[in-house]
Amino acid sequence: MLLLFKIPISSGQLVFAGFFVIVFAVLIYFTYKKDKPVHKTHYNKAARWTFISFVLFLIVLYIIKFTFHK
Repeated sequence: MLLLFKIPISSGQLVFAGFFVIVFAVLIYFTYKKDKPVHKTHYNKAARWTFISFVLFLIVLYIIKFTFHK
């Protein structure tokens, strides 16, 4: 029995988890591959703006942290 964070996990559970992750990743890959043309049409540059917004959010958090940190 494998103890991970003091939670007993059997080898059958590990096999199931590995199988689940592989099948889930393959299904997600084919789903997004099928929807790729739709995403290029309707969500053009959305990932770029999401990334820029996330970086700006982190910068604002660091500015707040170092401004009010004593």
